[in-house]
Amino acid sequence: MSTLEGIREALPGYARDLQLNLGTVLTPAGAPGLSERQIWAVALAAASASRNAAFSLRLQALAARHLDAAQVSAAHAAAAIMAMNNVYYRFLHLVEDPEYAKLPARLRMNVIGAPGIAKADFELLALAASAINGCGTCVASHERQLRQHGVTREAVHSAVRIAATVHAVARVLESVSGESAGKAVAA
Repeated sequence: MSTLEGIREALPGYARDLQLNLGTVLTPAGAPGLSERQIWAVALAAASASRNAAFSLRLQALAARHLDAAQVSAAHAAAAIMAMNNVYYRFLHLVEDPEYAKLPARLRMNVIGAPGIAKADFELLALAASAINGCGTCVASHERQLRQHGVTREAVHSAVRIAATVHAVARVLESVSGESAGKAVAA
């Protein structure tokens, strides 16, 4: 079974800040405003959005200790739906032609309306995935929704800090894995 310490130790020396941050942001003291369940759900959504399958599976094993099946499913659903929505809504923003926004999206997004967990919690997951995917329109929309649900700025900030750290760890571990594979091929 994977441990958080094991993930941190797998990071190379140049990623020492990520080692430290990962140990901090996944704790209630390091993620003010979020419950332990929210912390792990955001981390799992961020890992899934980061597109490193091996890391996502390792983090899911850790998160499953804190989450029920509905929360695990919602974390993956948020990453999945935001992978689609972030491309679509980023296009609408970047194209600089307001006529596109008048056209119906014609994309199913049912999970947003019925995520199987508390709406505010799903918005945290969608915010984390949207921040990773770089969709400003979606980030702003999910932040507004969270604030309307009474979520504090501190909690929103904590969710984005988790997403940033988890994403960076996923990318570094992917790079290290690629380096190892490259060395094996060269040998």
